[in-house]
Amino acid sequence: MAFPQPRPQAPQLPQHLLRTIDCQQGAVRAVRFNADGNYLLSCGSDKSLKLWSVSRGTLLKTYSGHGYEVLDADSSYDNSQLCSCSSDKTVILWDVATGQVTRKLRGHAGKVNCVQFNEEATVILSGSIDGTVRCWDTRSRRYEPIQVLDEARDSVSSIKVRAFWYTGHKMKGYKLDCCLSSKDTHVLSCSEDGHVYCWDLVEGSLSLKLPVGKAVVQSLSFHPTETCLLTAMEGRVQVWASEPEEADEDAMAT
Repeated sequence: MAFPQPRPQAPQLPQHLLRTIDCQQGAVRAVRFNADGNYLLSCGSDKSLKLWSVSRGTLLKTYSGHGYEVLDADSSYDNSQLCSCSSDKTVILWDVATGQVTRKLRGHAGKVNCVQFNEEATVILSGSIDGTVRCWDTRSRRYEPIQVLDEARDSVSSIKVRAFWYTGHKMKGYKLDCCLSSKDTHVLSCSEDGHVYCWDLVEGSLSLKLPVGKAVVQSLSFHPTETCLLTAMEGRVQVWASEPEEADEDAMAT
């Protein structure tokens, strides 16, 4: 007699707020986990890029060098470098440890909306309101892009490809983020109604409508391996998990 296989449990989604970080850098335009998920990057309208501890919510370093608001950032696979882009039309490559600008890349004709390393961090991809994606070699000393993709007919706001349409969220006046969960089971999107929407990747059904606040949720980022989510609203970053955080025994003892 064959016994029925146990039904697999549905993937958990981050629903519990662990902490809120007041970034003190104006409006947070984007929030990103680093490569291993131990730190987060916040991009501010005050021209700064900040590095934070996710577990403690403490500021570790501030990177200053852009001439206008910072719109996106990414970390290299080994966490030794950062790249960021701005409304000042530039892309900056940073040394994480020293906080120094390694290279400032110019070439876009308008503000640069999005930026990302390739897997080996040998190339930076940047997308701009000028309708182009530019590819920059991080190993050479040349300041010209190694390739320009100019097939877009409008502003490039994301350099990640999505294969399906998911509806329900509100996105009319803002450039808002979307991402995949760590196990690629769900698509998550920001919304202008103060929620994060989570859809089942295959079925397209809405799995969770997470209330974040009363303002626009402008950016989000999912932990690379754990069920942990970052959201950015106004000048704050919020950290969400699937379970409430356990109390620190040492802190309770004191």
